[in-house]
Amino acid sequence: MHTVSLLSRDFRKYYLITMRPYLLFVSGITGLLGLSFAPEMPLLKTLILFVAFFLSYGFGQALTDCFQTDTDALSSPYRPLVRGVIGKSQVMAVSLAGLGLCGLILTLAAPVNLPLALLAVLGLATYTYFKKRWWAGPFYNAWIVLVLAVIACVAGYGYWPAAFFRSSGALLAGLIVFLGYANFVLIGYFKDVSADRQTGYRTLPVVFGFTVSAVVSDVLALAQLAAFWLLLRQGEALLHWAVVLFGGAGLVTLVYAQIRAHTVRSEREAHKAVVPVVHAYLLILSALILYRKPQWVWALTAFYVAFVFTMKFRPERTQI
Repeated sequence: MHTVSLLSRDFRKYYLITMRPYLLFVSGITGLLGLSFAPEMPLLKTLILFVAFFLSYGFGQALTDCFQTDTDALSSPYRPLVRGVIGKSQVMAVSLAGLGLCGLILTLAAPVNLPLALLAVLGLATYTYFKKRWWAGPFYNAWIVLVLAVIACVAGYGYWPAAFFRSSGALLAGLIVFLGYANFVLIGYFKDVSADRQTGYRTLPVVFGFTVSAVVSDVLALAQLAAFWLLLRQGEALLHWAVVLFGGAGLVTLVYAQIRAHTVRSEREAHKAVVPVVHAYLLILSALILYRKPQWVWALTAFYVAFVFTMKFRPERTQI
């Protein structure tokens, strides 16, 4: 298969597919959550930081793909890296450059973000090793996303807000991000069991099967909802209607995702649980953001609608 030129239009198209545009919303909402805990900022600064968060997931996703083409060749043969139309060296160069630019923006906002950004990139580059351990994969991936939320908050403050990070609100929000994303990763493993088994990735579904993995997923979901409830209980005033709307939708969607996880018997059915768990992550984090910034309701509504629209155009229905 011929590899297209790095500067060609075809490369841009194939690289965009590799980034998984529908999942850029995951890092986008995580970054917005971090910003919502920071003081008010000018709109332009908020938008620039948001773009950096939004794109960082795609660059990171493309980077990790370079290290797991073995399993992707079996589970996701449609991906450009697997097909050989773009090369690993090309994708690594663009991904590292993109992550570097995002890191620069976030470091300019707060210099203390530099070591945090480097830590996140290191985590992405070493994720494949930990994915092969059933006890580590989801949690290793989740701490990287949690670091993104911390970076966002620090960027909003412009410095390391030590007192804030010691508060129960910050700890609970971080726990919600960590547990929610770990659950998404775990259920996401359901779609790759055969490929992971053949290529030596001993994920939880590979080692223990769908049923045990679904129960572990339930524990993560319940812990996430408990942290969400505890955080909302800290407020004394009535909850804004948007918090109730997004939070209620997130709760219902997460319960639905957990029910669907228990019905999965093959990889081809996994997307039926993966799709709602991604929706639940966005909805629950949106509710947390609106708990702090209710004036962002229409922007978040447009953000969620854009996510729903983008999901419709993913190249392979069973892949998330």
